[in-house]
Amino acid sequence: MSELTYAKSLLLGAVQGLTEFLPVSSSAHLALAQDWMRLEPDSLPMHVFDGIVHLGTTIAVFIVFAQSFREYALRLIAELRPSWPHRRYALRIAFLGMAASIPTAIIGLAFQKEFEREFGDPFWSGAGLLITGALLLVTVWVPRGRRGWRTFTWWQAAIVGTAQGVSISPGISRSGATICAAAMCGLRRRWAAEFSFFIATPAILGATAIKLKEALAEHASEAAVIAWWPTFAGGVVSIVVGVTSLRLLLSAVRRAKLHYFTVYCWLLGGLVVANVL
Repeated sequence: MSELTYAKSLLLGAVQGLTEFLPVSSSAHLALAQDWMRLEPDSLPMHVFDGIVHLGTTIAVFIVFAQSFREYALRLIAELRPSWPHRRYALRIAFLGMAASIPTAIIGLAFQKEFEREFGDPFWSGAGLLITGALLLVTVWVPRGRRGWRTFTWWQAAIVGTAQGVSISPGISRSGATICAAAMCGLRRRWAAEFSFFIATPAILGATAIKLKEALAEHASEAAVIAWWPTFAGGVVSIVVGVTSLRLLLSAVRRAKLHYFTVYCWLLGGLVVANVL
């Protein structure tokens, strides 16, 4: 196994930050990059590294949506008062988030081992990228959404959560799948993106915590060889790059340009499946 150097860590952190939000699948890019660098994805040092950079991109979400999250939290606290005189929109969004999180959790826990095995074979990352490209292309024919939170139902939220669960498979873009699913359910573009990242935060943090716990239990003897400083450096890079790429994604969503990423997904996915890369 190759050593995780500062150069490799910074590059992987940038890859995670860029591809976590752009609809091109960060899981596929991380798996392929680690394979090219001859790093061992199943080792404890790489599990820890993956956890740190995912935490970094989650922090990027809080940075970009800081004002929206703050306003939502204040509204939710206010709505919990029995004397609240208006409609409880924030509480409704919380229930929609829970409705979306249930299928994500079921799929993630039920197929965890299968997804982990797929990460070890670049073919599945390539195949997933081909599927992601097709999903993004479909958005060309999806009418502009008119649905708001009043009419967005729990079963439509569950569809978005199911898309998020399936995207655990390498090559399937989480942001691409969930935003496409929300748009197909008629949710307005801006809210489709915000709902995607609203339900992503608990899913990413929960999956990372489970993955790290299992890795520590199985590979505790490898703890001494973790390159902590390069790992933290990669995490910082994932935050900085993540903020930029998330803002780029939001711009693409507002302009209905997600399909622009189709060619890239198909090109990279085709080369990987054909074993060219």
